[in-house]
Amino acid sequence: QGQMVESGGGLVQAGGSLRLSCSASGIVFRLNVMGWYRQAHGKERESVAIITPVGSANYADSVKGRFTISRDDAKNTLYLQMNNVKPEDTAVYYCKPRDPRVAWGQGTQVTVSS
Repeated sequence: QGQMVESGGGLVQAGGSLRLSCSASGIVFRLNVMGWYRQAHGKERESVAIITPVGSANYADSVKGRFTISRDDAKNTLYLQMNNVKPEDTAVYYCKPRDPRVAWGQGTQVTVSS
């Protein structure tokens, strides 16, 4: 059914950088549209960035120019490079393929201090 394991979160000061990783198993990773999502406390989960199998990416307006999504199909791994982070980026970050049959993982907490 697929399993996603996110890592790389932590506490970072505003203006700093983090790199999130997502290790995927149980899916044909290279054929899937993959995405990063986030959920802040008390808010709904939102899409952050999406990448297609051919590497075409789209970003939420709030992160455009600061975050970069990438993928390594040989390693079944999805990445999110987060630069110039802001306190409003504080959230639990999740990765997931577009396939609705795959469940959400545990996510990784990102906390940005001002």
